[in-house]
Amino acid sequence: MEGSPMGEKLNFDRSAKVIAENSRFVAGGVNSNFRLGMQPGPLVFERGEGPYLFDVDGNRLIDYYCGMGAMVLGHNPLGVRQAVKDQVDRGILFAGQAPIEFEAARIICERIPSAERIRFGSSGSEVAQAAMRLARAATGRRTIVKFEGHYHGWFDNILWSTAPALDVAGPEGAPTAVGGSKGQDPSEAAGLSILGWNDLAAVEARLAKGDVAAVFMEAAMCNQGAISPAPGYLEGVQAACRKHGTLLIFDEVITGFRLGQGGAQKLFGVTPDISIFAKAIANGFPVAAIAGRADLIDMFATGGVLHGGTFNAQPVAMAAMIGTQQGLTGEHHERTSVFGDRLQAGIRDILKEAGIKAQVTGFPLMFHVAFGLEAPARNYREMARSDKKGYSLFALALLQRGVRVLERGAWFVSSEHKDDVVDATLEVVRDAAREVAPKIG
Repeated sequence: MEGSPMGEKLNFDRSAKVIAENSRFVAGGVNSNFRLGMQPGPLVFERGEGPYLFDVDGNRLIDYYCGMGAMVLGHNPLGVRQAVKDQVDRGILFAGQAPIEFEAARIICERIPSAERIRFGSSGSEVAQAAMRLARAATGRRTIVKFEGHYHGWFDNILWSTAPALDVAGPEGAPTAVGGSKGQDPSEAAGLSILGWNDLAAVEARLAKGDVAAVFMEAAMCNQGAISPAPGYLEGVQAACRKHGTLLIFDEVITGFRLGQGGAQKLFGVTPDISIFAKAIANGFPVAAIAGRADLIDMFATGGVLHGGTFNAQPVAMAAMIGTQQGLTGEHHERTSVFGDRLQAGIRDILKEAGIKAQVTGFPLMFHVAFGLEAPARNYREMARSDKKGYSLFALALLQRGVRVLERGAWFVSSEHKDDVVDATLEVVRDAAREVAPKIG
């Protein structure tokens, strides 16, 4: 079957069986912990097409995970597929350079304001490490300022205060570094200074101590919520960095190529010293990038700063990146933004009609729905007070009706979520809202 008639809830028993059977080989039946924890459990998919995923139970799901934000052109786009097939015929991995990686680099340098020079990697976590190493080498300082709720990868030295429980996070004006995993080396927290985001005075006061190598932030806070920087905040942080000899690093792993061709930095008009990208850069292929000022990025070549990786600029992945970037025209963003804006407005109206207190905020191709908030959140602590249990019930009700959304509240929109898909989604949202409204306090 593909989907089910309205009112008949989908079944995911086959996915549960496959996960259980294969947990004897793969820990938990998944290869990333971020695929655990949602209801009714991890799903197993056979194929994707456009805005849809098809699972082993035969369900067709409208997908707003979009590969955790990577599938900006939807699932299985023809241009990306063809670029990959053409490159496979020429070769897979050379342990050397290929013209295709230089073409990929040129495209990013022409599109991203901060990208005077670039190096490719394979994951966001990996290039985040490169960015911190580079900042410390360039400044001779150790401390990295990191913000509550911002995520820059799963390594010990940065997985701090990404989603801390408020009862252990310390005072709002002086946050405590809270580890995100058992087994983390506690000494790694010594290289970080944790602040609350959107508080310019706190940044200025911290940088005045003169020991900060870099301020590392999501240019718009999209790991926890979809929160824009306060007016003047990015400009103020940039000015404080310049005053105190600190580098400004934007993590655009989520925002890059979703908020526009030039990323959040172009949208907000603030150019950092260093930027990192992944996810939507290659529509699902493992490509990441660190870009920035030429004098900084060139330190990888001439300044004694090590950056390596067997699969960096792997030709097939580079082909996928070029195919993706060719599809990410200005017209693409304008056209797709109409669908995303319409979807947000529809969700907002439906939840209000159902009597569910909620904030729907963000950007056309990436937005967030938070239950229980009186006003849009400005930082992690405000977002953390949302009704997560209530939203989890809503996400499950959507899934049972054929719409897949992240339980943390994020919705990713692709170019394939066109008017007919938005119409079908809003019909499901209305039905799900009616079901869960009586269960939410």
